[in-house]
Amino acid sequence: MRPLTGWGRTAPTLARVAVPHSVEEAAALLKSAGERGAIARGLGRAYGDAAQNAGGLVLDCAELTPGWSHDPETGVVTASAGMSLHDLMRELVPRGWFVPVTPGTRHVTVGGAVAADVHGKNHHVDSSFGAHVTALTLLTADGSMRTLTPDDALFWATVGGMGLTGVIVDATFGCVPIRSSRMVVDVRKTRDLDATLDAMAEGDHRYRYTVAWIDLMARGRRTGRSVLTRGDHATTGSLDFSPRPLLAAPPWAPNGLLNRVTVRAFNAFWYGKARDRRVLQGIGPFFHPLDGVTGWNRLYGSNGFVQYQFVVPFGAEDTLRRIVSTLSRKSVVSFLTVLKRFGPGTPGMLSFPMPGWTLALDIPAAQDGLTTLLNGFDADVAAAGGRIYLAKDSRMSAATMAATYPRLAEWRAIRDQVDPDGLFHSDLSRRLLL
Repeated sequence: MRPLTGWGRTAPTLARVAVPHSVEEAAALLKSAGERGAIARGLGRAYGDAAQNAGGLVLDCAELTPGWSHDPETGVVTASAGMSLHDLMRELVPRGWFVPVTPGTRHVTVGGAVAADVHGKNHHVDSSFGAHVTALTLLTADGSMRTLTPDDALFWATVGGMGLTGVIVDATFGCVPIRSSRMVVDVRKTRDLDATLDAMAEGDHRYRYTVAWIDLMARGRRTGRSVLTRGDHATTGSLDFSPRPLLAAPPWAPNGLLNRVTVRAFNAFWYGKARDRRVLQGIGPFFHPLDGVTGWNRLYGSNGFVQYQFVVPFGAEDTLRRIVSTLSRKSVVSFLTVLKRFGPGTPGMLSFPMPGWTLALDIPAAQDGLTTLLNGFDADVAAAGGRIYLAKDSRMSAATMAATYPRLAEWRAIRDQVDPDGLFHSDLSRRLLL
């Protein structure tokens, strides 16, 4: 029995944790799950309660090892669900290949990437992880192994389905050919949110990867000022890839370390030092800067933090402006605030991305008035036709979920077929009445 939290370190619950090393072990464990059911867990990087199961069974699948294989001609990879993107990159990059999509950390498993249908800085070009998966193996509630392809409805119930259709065993997906482990990056400062939106709408199509960091502490005419970074893989250079953490967060940090004073000072420094220029960066600093600090989530103290990520469709820019303006006016503490443009999403029934603007925030959980503030944002996002990201969520209501995921009933029907007795459960699924 172990207490578990998400990466935000809020709402711990106690579960029986087991570590299967084979599919046979996982199937045997599922038979003994009990009335509280089971959920698979990877490296614990979902920010909320998606990989928790209070009073039930949690399968720690990081040791689930069918292994991996790679076709050097086509770049197609078949990898165990427990293999991390970090380990996969260490194998692929020296061979001249890169994963099709990476989120802001490479310390996620392949199974987690499928279950959350993760997105990265290249969504406007390459969509999300599920768009590149050509087959996956699923261990279902009856103990059978099913090989699924995009022609199967259960495939798209599983991609983005947060582990609630079964245990993902492995996945097959295409990769991106590269000639260098360096990135050519254009850096540009913008004066306010409208300038940021205009720059991204006008120029993002020229880059494979793009993201804007927003200074939420800037107010008035400077509201939404940003540092926009856009890049592509370099065409020459070495294929070395051996990233190491530069720092480690202390095992404890006082609550309130990240506050209006410290974050305002950091933001002023970060925006002030940025210059419009072209630079070379490594894969780690460009894609995964926070991975350079081991255990960075501990900096928020024992109270933890809430990551809030939403998307609103193109045409709903006024909703985005209103939310950013409110955050800046109230000086909401968000150590990391990033804006991206999404392209077409996948057919995943519970997949988060859709064409539009997505904003992600990291906010200390103890910040005054946070619940009321985010509930108001939920209503704004729902009214605009947007949605909240399940892999980041720790506090959305079931009503908001039902109002913002239009294919929820279709997903439930397929889930009920494959898991009629409701074996697979998580704290998230109970909270959202899934």
